[in-house]
Amino acid sequence: MSSPPNITPYDRLGGSDGLHALVSQFYRNMDELPGVDDVRGMHALDLSGAESKLFKFLSGWLGGPNLYWEEFGHPRLRMRHLPFSIGAKERDQWLACMHMALDSTVQEAELREHLYQAFIQTANHMINRIE
Repeated sequence: MSSPPNITPYDRLGGSDGLHALVSQFYRNMDELPGVDDVRGMHALDLSGAESKLFKFLSGWLGGPNLYWEEFGHPRLRMRHLPFSIGAKERDQWLACMHMALDSTVQEAELREHLYQAFIQTANHMINRIE
């Protein structure tokens, strides 16, 4: 991405407000999109806890305040996701929700694509079921 070195993806997204918009849309997608039942079923009926944790994680991951670290310590994403059986289907459903959220909340095409590619890498890393 071609931004000044001190401008983070968090800043480019619009800081806290932009990140809240992205995360809220992501979970709305998870509740409303057809065909994402498997990944939705991995979450509690009330998505507010997951939404809060994802917001805090992404804040630090994108170069903003390290809210997740401050509250929960190291994210250890793969370890925290091991209780869930995650294969290509679940990864693809999660990515579909995130892709649509990025499309509807991130205006800057270069940032949107950069973030989506980073989410693909992270989602691939979460796969823990051999198919």
